[in-house]
Amino acid sequence: MIKVFRLKGTFGQKGQLQEFTIDVRAMNSEQAKEKLYADVGSKHKVKRYLIKINSIEEIKPEETKSLLVGQLSEGE
Repeated sequence: MIKVFRLKGTFGQKGQLQEFTIDVRAMNSEQAKEKLYADVGSKHKVKRYLIKINSIEEIKPEETKSLLVGQLSEGE
């Protein structure tokens, strides 16, 4: 069953730390981390070692702030 995870942390970009909070759909927390690394790395051109995840929590699909994640989770 696919779950929704909220990941919080920071990544380094151009000498500054950027905070992030992202909601992703995944089977488990390891897959959620991989999805985060892929998304942040491709959008911001950041290497994995510059991404620091501070917390991972499973949330209810209704609690997501992401419109796409919410819409994909509605039918389940």
